Amino acid sequence: MRALWPVSVVIVGLLSAACTSQRGTMYSRHDAQRSWTVRDATVVQVVEATIEGQSSVIGTYGGGYIGHSVFRTVGSGSGSSVAGAVGAVAGAVAGRQAEKSLTQKKAWELLVEMSGSGETLAIVQPADQDFAEGEKVRVYTRSDGSARVAKL
Repeated sequence: MRALWPVSVVIVGLLSAACTSQRGTMYSRHDAQRSWTVRDATVVQVVEATIEGQSSVIGTYGGGYIGHSVFRTVGSGSGSSVAGAVGAVAGAVAGRQAEKSLTQKKAWELLVEMSGSGETLAIVQPADQDFAEGEKVRVYTRSDGSARVAKL
């Protein structure tokens, strides 16, 4: 057993290094091999925003399961069953809301003035980069209306 300890430390270290060695920008599979139209622009306004969190069956079922498990310990007999059912409903509601809160993202609402045309676009995106008013940027747009602002 003692001989396995150094090996496990090395394996964990290698896995950690592999996880943190990614460089550059990460794209979703959906974005790969799809073209963007690229135009230069100037940031006119930056406003902090929030991208709404998502809720799925994970938060709802997880909260329901935990609520049922905790509340069924209250009382005995049929009272325990009723308490478990009430706990399941309350836990499901709380779990759904907790998941929405945990998956919210800080975002920027950016107003950018396109070079050449003078057209102004409003783009909301995750706050993975900081922007300043007057900063020169690139705007990436697609025919489906999606857009992204990036530093030069």
